[in-house]
Formats: sequence, structure tokens, C-alpha cells
Amino acid sequence: MQKELLNTLIDAIDNREAVALVTVTTGDGVYAGAVGRNAVVWHQPDRRPAGALGLGAKCNAVLHDVRTAIERKKHMQFSYAEDEGSFSVFVEIQARPPHLIIAGAGHIAVPLASIAKTCDFLVTVIDDRPQFAHVARFPTADRVVAGPFRPTLVDLRQGKDVFDSDTYLVLVTRGHQYDIDCLLEVLDDPVAYLGMIGSSRRIRAVFELLESEQSIPASKFDRVRAPIGIDIGAITPAEIAVCIMAEIICVLRDGTLPGMSEQIQQERTQRRMRAAERSRAG
Repeated sequence: MQKELLNTLIDAIDNREAVALVTVTTGDGVYAGAVGRNAVVWHQPDRRPAGALGLGAKCNAVLHDVRTAIERKKHMQFSYAEDEGSFSVFVEIQARPPHLIIAGAGHIAVPLASIAKTCDFLVTVIDDRPQFAHVARFPTADRVVAGPFRPTLVDLRQGKDVFDSDTYLVLVTRGHQYDIDCLLEVLDDPVAYLGMIGSSRRIRAVFELLESEQSIPASKFDRVRAPIGIDIGAITPAEIAVCIMAEIICVLRDGTLPGMSEQIQQERTQRRMRAAERSRAG
């Protein structure tokens, strides 16, 4: 691989950019000379690839497929055949590392931050108590921020940490009022995961209260993982951290294991369906 492409890949890692290294693996006919060529491709169509694949007019079709692979975050191989020749390319994805933001630096956050870092997540911990939001308490975290919850989330969003499909948010503050404040701030962000701690009874009450008092559509809460985590009978803070991280990984890897929030989501959906039926009947 050329040094230029290697440096491009390194820069993409430093800038948390999702890219793909594309290699022409086979070729015959007019494409025989392209075998072994590489290019680095970004997901954004307006960014010109680094390197050249030497595929002529077929390059646009290849770039479209490559961007699909980047979006799916999966290595893929594509083959193309025409009268003038055929060729194959291998697309190796260099995805952005998933970013876990933990709102709350209490007893669950400590093991959760450690487990997440072991699983190759970028980890940010925020809390409004400097004695808790401290690097000595979270030695493996990439960043620990002491400040008011909601303004800190706003600052993170306005910086490099766009809240997107590579962002995982966990709300485990010391009080439900802070969890709710954080929830209202991030509810509309297109994050991959949004989880909030609390019992089933309290979660139901919170959602219903926000629906009635702030006129938030009930469907917006369907994406919130609450109660948070996979039901493994966890008791200790470390065990609860494991059940939270298990659900996050399940979302990251498109797993099928249901979380504890599934029951509430189903109940809320059924309740809306019944209300709609009563409305039509009336």
C-alpha cells in the first residue's frame, strides 16, 4: 500500500471518520491492469477518494457499493462482469469507534466505563460533581467532564462528538430528575442507543408525565431503553454494568436478545392501539 493511503487511514482514525480501503482483487479483459490497486473511500459522496482504482466508467458504480458497505459497517466483496471484462473488489471497513457517553459518575458508571473500554469503545463520563467526575475514579475513560449535565451534553454535541449512529448514551445519574433532564436534551438525537436506569413502575410514570405535561408524542419514547439492560438477575453495580453493556453490544451487533425495556415498549404500543381503536369507534 502506498504511504499516502496509509497516512490517509491514520488521519481517518484520528478524526473518527468512517472510511473503506478498497482493493481490486481480480480482473480480466480491460480490467486486468487494475488488479492490486487501492483507494480510500469516505461515506460522503462529495469527498473524492484517495488513490485510484483504474476502473474507468465502472468506478462510480463501485463507489456507490462501497458507501453502502460503509453504512452497513461490514467488510464486503463485490464482483462485476461486462463484455469488456470482469473484476472483483474487496471493501475493508475502517468504522469509527463506537462512543459511549455515561451521564452520571456513580457506582454503576465506574465498572461500566471499564467494561466499555475493554470492548473498544471511546468512553466519556460526565457528572456535575467534581469529586465524582474525576480521572482518578475513571482511569480508563477517554474523557471525564465535570459540569452541569444538560449544558455539558450540549457542549459535547457542538464539538467533535456529533450524536449519531455511532453514539451510545447511558443515563445513570444520581437522581431521576437529572436523568429526565438529560433525556429531554437528547431525545431527538439520532443515536444508536439511548438507555435510562429506573424501575418499570417509575419509567412508566415518567413517560406518561412527560407525555401529558410537555405534550411529547408517546412514540418518541419507544426508542428509549428503559429499564436499561438485559435481564440477567443483576444485583451489584458491576453486574448491572454487565447487563447494560450486554444490551449495548446487542444493539451494536444487531443481536436478538431482548432487553428489559421490551415489555414496556410493547405495553405502550398496545395502549396506543387500543386508544386509536376507541377513537375510531367513537
